[in-house]
Order: sequence, then structure tokens, then C-alpha cells
Amino acid sequence: MDGRDLVRSMKAVGSVGAAQGLRTVRAAWRRRRADAAGLPPRGAERARVPGPVQEVEPGPGGGVIRFSRSELRIVVTVNGAVFWGWDGAAPEPTYALAGRCPEPDPRAVLEPDKDGGWRVVAERVTVVISRHGAVEVQTPGGVTLRRDLPPRWWEPVGGGAARWMQRSEVAADARFFGLGGRAAGPRLRNGTYRLWNTDPGHAFGPGDDPLYITMPVQLVVADAATHLVFHDTSWDGTVTLREGEEGAGSGHDHAGTSELRMDGGPLRCWVMVGTPARVLLVWASLTGAAALPPAWALGHHHARWGFGSEQEVRRIVSGYQDRDLPLDAVHLDIDHYDEHQVFTVDHEGFPKLPQLAEDLRRDGIRLVSIVDPAVKAAPGNAVYDSGTVEDAFVRDTSGQLVRGVVWPGEAVFPDFTHARVRRWWGGLYEERLAQGFSGFWHDMNEPTSFAAFGESTLPRSARHSLEGRGGDHQEAHNVYGLCMARAGYEGLRALAPEERPFVFSRSGWAGMQRYGGTWSGDVATGWPGLRASLSLVMGLGLCGVPYSGPDVGGFDGSPSPELYLRWLQLAAYLPLFRTHASLRAGRREPWEFGPEVLEHARVALVERRRLLPYFVTLAHLARRTGAPYVRPLWWSAPEERALRDCEDAFLLGDCLLVAPVLDPGAERRAVQLPRGRWYDTATERAYEGPGQVVIDAPLSRVPVLARSGAVVPVRGDDGGLELEVWAPARGRTGGGLVVPDMGDGWDEPEIERYVTRWEGRKPVVELEREDGVIPSPRPVRVRGLGER
Repeated sequence: MDGRDLVRSMKAVGSVGAAQGLRTVRAAWRRRRADAAGLPPRGAERARVPGPVQEVEPGPGGGVIRFSRSELRIVVTVNGAVFWGWDGAAPEPTYALAGRCPEPDPRAVLEPDKDGGWRVVAERVTVVISRHGAVEVQTPGGVTLRRDLPPRWWEPVGGGAARWMQRSEVAADARFFGLGGRAAGPRLRNGTYRLWNTDPGHAFGPGDDPLYITMPVQLVVADAATHLVFHDTSWDGTVTLREGEEGAGSGHDHAGTSELRMDGGPLRCWVMVGTPARVLLVWASLTGAAALPPAWALGHHHARWGFGSEQEVRRIVSGYQDRDLPLDAVHLDIDHYDEHQVFTVDHEGFPKLPQLAEDLRRDGIRLVSIVDPAVKAAPGNAVYDSGTVEDAFVRDTSGQLVRGVVWPGEAVFPDFTHARVRRWWGGLYEERLAQGFSGFWHDMNEPTSFAAFGESTLPRSARHSLEGRGGDHQEAHNVYGLCMARAGYEGLRALAPEERPFVFSRSGWAGMQRYGGTWSGDVATGWPGLRASLSLVMGLGLCGVPYSGPDVGGFDGSPSPELYLRWLQLAAYLPLFRTHASLRAGRREPWEFGPEVLEHARVALVERRRLLPYFVTLAHLARRTGAPYVRPLWWSAPEERALRDCEDAFLLGDCLLVAPVLDPGAERRAVQLPRGRWYDTATERAYEGPGQVVIDAPLSRVPVLARSGAVVPVRGDDGGLELEVWAPARGRTGGGLVVPDMGDGWDEPEIERYVTRWEGRKPVVELEREDGVIPSPRPVRVRGLGER
């Protein structure tokens, strides 16, 4: 026995109570024994590299290049994406892609290159393969964006999964983004990042890594072009990044590097090249369109672990209503369950839950339920009993149920990598709908299983279906939350086909946007946690997950009035706008922080409701184009290096620039502006970009600027949709997109395209149609006329 594990065991018993503490000790030892019995010892390994080229077999969009000790399959598809896979790896099977792999581009041809190498030339990209297996991605003009050196494998002599390493070089000026939800970012600094979805077990800040959502997705931004690279394997691994150094006149640049090391799985990847908008469009075409949230889900949500009763929920709702504060949804945490058992209700605290839901809905407020994957392992528990009949739960290598410890105590875990299990689980949401819930937040689905020591998840040897292929938790772990989200989303589509499912999940993987969004998880209360909140939303958006947001005020502790207000002001401009806190944290209602904070919070809440048509438009555009709601300042000008290094402000769509206050005591802040004219929406003062300006940021607001010529759909005083237009500069034009939406259902509304221009001494706003333009059929309010 490891003495340190014994100490941890004793601490666990003392920290969470004797019964639960002993369970976590037993769970940790069970996990260790399961892996000792179920995972073969690593033993001796044999290193391998591809070797020299032996023969080539051209095919549609590319072909197969055979080396002495491996082979490389390479294809350029019709959407411009490049796929390559070593050792015969094909694009499928995969959890990331939506539907079938796109067709090869018939114009892309594999042809000989210099020095015994080969290349594939396509319209948007050229791929060069050296005779020893280096793969180089170039722009059509021949500028190298990425060079993958020949990979290296370490294969167990006795058989089993091969570890592998891929080292890549990028331009000296390149910056790295992505890798899922990272608290330190959104620009990823030099360091090693792990690819293993992890519940940190405590409230996290910028120094914590990994977190709940990791993805082998890198967005690399350089002067020449932007490219996205996705290594499609769900195994545990690490990415070590090193930014390059430019020679500063010496002419000797040092390339940036990325070194990917994986514990197993296929070595295969996708690369997309172009502008940020084009790269995310191609990525969405591969991994699937983002789920469209119902309009109410783009409003303000209030949540808490520990409401405890229907009376407390009604008290909080009345507090919002009595103070005339907008509220669109209330979330119930695990305390509304019967002894924390999923798909149950504590009838003592919530004796008339359907009536509560109906009363709230009558006032325009929806009820959202937490859903955990862990099922209490107790005969008589309806979910456990039906899951046992379905043979739905994960088993170990000996065929026994894998048992862990979560909130209800001893628990078992559905195998969401099996289609039959997903259908069974999706059907269970019928109980939630009958209770009156309209939305669902998936928690603890990394999956988490409490353990006194070791990893707080399932044994790596636990067996999974993996769609009939069979495998273990080493491969299934990172896609567990993704598959749970799929089960919930598809179940809700079947149970309530006229409504858009609203699902957001703490854990997930590439492609999770198909089923909903996510949130920050348990971000720590404090100014570093506020900064991490923005990093997570921006980073996830660049990985194709447009809908996310933090726990306003942080998950733990008691924020100061200033910190709470600045967090609320930031979140009012993020896709998911939700206050939330833990059982023992301080209050999060706006009126709990004094009259001054209450009035400033009211401004933020009212502005979010006013901007709801704009958020709805951004949701539709995210679904159709892959563009996130929240975009880095370099989105339209990635070649602007000052913008690439700016991490404390963001674009909300094409029209608005938001500069949140992320430091205590600040009443002014510097804002880096992209090119063009920008209006301070509070004062209507105009600023010219590119460049840095200093703008007032009193406690009452954060700087929000509108792009000159922008057309922003907003909610008018009568509740209808009107257009807020920011005057274009003289001699310039502008415009914007509007997607009118009924708020729910599956109709695909037409995109309205508006243009703004000067006509004589006044600006005009026109709607583009196939047969020409007409004056705007919607009410228009022009702002910024004081600046010409």
C-alpha cells in the first residue's frame, strides 16, 4: 500500500462524512484493482518511423503513399478540407464528424514533387509530402503554414495500443488558440496542455488545466493565413506548444512548434486553411451545425445549488418581478431530486413541481433541470431497474458492473457509446417533461466518480460498446459527455418534436455543438475567475462551440459587490447568461449587493433583453456559418498583430465590440480597436481604428462600441423588432443581417440583408431583395449622427 494513498483515504473520510468518505476510499481501491486486472502491463516497446517512400497509388482527391514501415492516406475534399491518416487510418468511424465524410475533390491530384516527394495541389491548399513522411501544408501561393515532421510510434512488443508523437512547425509569427475550454487563454502560451476531460474537484482559476472539455483542435493564426488542425483521436494525450521567435532583422526566424503525444488511437487529422470565418465554416460543415437554442434560452437564467424548496424558488422569482428585473429561466440543481437520484423529485420540498413550472411559464419563465449520468445502484430505483433490464450500464473486463461514487452514493454509469442505451436514456426525459421542465443541463459527465485518491473517473479498463466496435474507457472517456448530450438531445427531439431541445453539458468533445452548448463549470469566485470566464467562452467558440457562458459571480465564495457587478456586465454580452453558485456560497441575486449595484445590474439585464433579437440572429448565423457569437478582435483582420495579442475584449457578432472590466477599481480602460469608425454606445462619441483608445468605464457600465454602418436588431419599446443603425462615415456604406425568429420550432426564417448609405444629408436603410432594394420595412432608429 502507498502510504500517501492511506493518508488521502483518511482525509477523505474526515472531509465528506464517514459514510461517503468510506465509499470514495472503496471506489479508489476498486478502480485500482480493476485496472491492474484489466489493463495489460506496458512492457517493452518498439519504436517506429515511416521510413522512405516505396510506392504511390493515386486516387480521388489524393491517394495513398506507402513507406517502408507505414502508409499515408491523403484526401482533399470538395469543401477544401484536407484529411490524412497514417497506418491506413480512414476518416471513419468517428464521433466528431456529422454524417458521412465529404466527397473527394476531383480536381485535386497527387503528383510527383522534387527530391522524391509528392504533392497534392487543390484550389485552396497545397500539401507536400517528403520522401520520409514529413507533411507540409501551404497556401496556394506556396507559403508554408504548417510542417508535420515524420511521426513516431512506440508499439508494445506484446501487443496493444501504440503510443505516438507528432511534432509540427508553424510560422514564427503564429499564435495558438483552441484545445477546448482552457482557463488560461484564449491565446495559448508556451506550455503543455492535457487532452483528458477532467473535473478538477474544486473551483478553478486560470492556472488549472485540464478542465471539463478538452479537444485536439488547434486554431493557428499567422500573417499568411489561418488554419485549423484537428487530430481525430479521443485517447488521453498532451499538446506542448512553443511560440516562435522572429529574427528582428537578422533574417533568422525560429518556428513555433506543436508536439502532440497520444497514448493510443489512430494518427489521423483534418486541416482547413483560409480566413477565420472560412475555417470555422468548413469545420462546421464537417462536425455539424450548432443546435439552435429556443429564444428564451438567450435570456437571463438564475440558478443555485440549494434552492431546496418550491417556496424558495417562488421567493426568488418574486424578487425579480417585484423589482421589475428581467428573468427568463430558473435552474434546479441536485437538491430538487429525491436523495440526489436522477429523474426523481423531492416531493417534500417540491410537492407540486408541475404547477410551479406552469405558474412560471405563465410569467414567461422556464424551468431547467440538472441531469447527472450516475444512477444510484439500488434495486427499487426505477432508473436502475430499467437500466438493468436494458443492460445499459458500463461493465469491467470480468463482466461485472462498474460501480463508482457520486452524489446519490454507490452508482453505476450508462454506456452512452451504445445506440440502444442512448435511446433508453433519451426516453427517460419524458419524466422531466411531465414535471414541466423546458431545458436540461448535464453535469458530472466527464464522467466523474469520486475517489479518495487517483483519478476521479471510471477505470480505464472499463468496457464500452463504441458503436459495436468494442473498446475501453481509454478511448471512450473523452466522448462520454458528447454521447450523453446526443442521447438527451435525440430523446427530446422524439418526445417533443415541435420544440427545439435546450441541452447544455459540462463535458464534451469535438462536435458537441450539434446537441447544444456548455458552461464554464465551477469557476472560482475572484477576479482571476472573471478573466478565465471570458477565456473559456472565446476558446470554445474557436473550437466550434458557439453557445457557452460562466457562473456569474463564480461558483464558490461571496463576490464583492464590484466583482459581482462586473461579472454580470460581462455575462450580459455572452451567449449563456446565467447566475449560479454552490450550496455554501453567498447570494447571487442583484438586490443582495445594495441599491447602487441593483440599479446598475438592472441596466445590464434590461440591455440584454433589448438585444435579444441580435442574439437570436447570432444563433442562426452560428448554425448556418459556424461563426461564434463571441469573436476575438482579430476575427476579420487576423494579420493585425496587435489584435491577435488582445485578450480582454471581444466582438459580439459583426456589429458590437465589448470591453469588459476585468480588474478591480478600474473606472477607465484601454480598448484596442480594429480598423474603421467605432461609436461608444453610451455617449455616441466616435473613435477611429486601428489603434488604442482609453474609454470611461464607470461602475454603471462597461465600454460597448458599435461599428460604423452597423444594423443591430433590437427589441423595441412595444416588444417588436426594430433596427438600431449606427451612421456610416461620410462616403462609406454599411449594413447588417437580421434573422427574424418566432422563438421556437423548426422553421428556417430567411436572412434579411440590410445596407446603410448616405443619401444627401441623411442616412438611409434599405432591405436587399432579389429584384433590388426597398426601404426598410422595419422601424429604424439612427444613432451616431453627431459625428460625420
